[in-house]
Amino acid sequence: MAALPSRAAAGADLLFLREERLRFAQALMFLAQRDMAEAVAPMLEEDGLGRAQYRVMQVLAFSPGMPVSRVQDILGVTKQSLGRTLHELEERQYLEIRRGREDRRLRLLFLTQAGQDAEARLFAVVRQKLMAAYREAGGAAVEGFGRVMRGMLSEHSRSVLADEGKTDVGRQHGG
Repeated sequence: MAALPSRAAAGADLLFLREERLRFAQALMFLAQRDMAEAVAPMLEEDGLGRAQYRVMQVLAFSPGMPVSRVQDILGVTKQSLGRTLHELEERQYLEIRRGREDRRLRLLFLTQAGQDAEARLFAVVRQKLMAAYREAGGAAVEGFGRVMRGMLSEHSRSVLADEGKTDVGRQHGG
């Protein structure tokens, strides 16, 4: 019969749950988000875009044809704030607003080719940073990172992935 692990050995598996490790993880997430924002900031400035416009472009690159109300919900912004941002993107010819086919009241948002090109240039910076980090960490760590990130999502955020059919893609790619 196999011996049961000692309490010390069993607890060693949970060292990642200690307060200092959790605070360190919080600091890592904060700094990584800040560094990613700083990495794209020069390109945003060069293109005359702000973070609000970039966030909308990210959402629409993820899910083209999303209704205005859904974008507002995902970004957690006011209708007025989103309206300004959409107007700015539309003026730059980065955004096209189409009426719904079945429900003409719906305003569906799409990036134009110019908008797709601008978002792709910005994503290239993000892709480069992610690829470097993924290569350094290795496949198992990337898979673990994806599980941790999905585990941190609220039900609302998980529904964004599920509603847009991206959950399986995220699992396949560790994201």
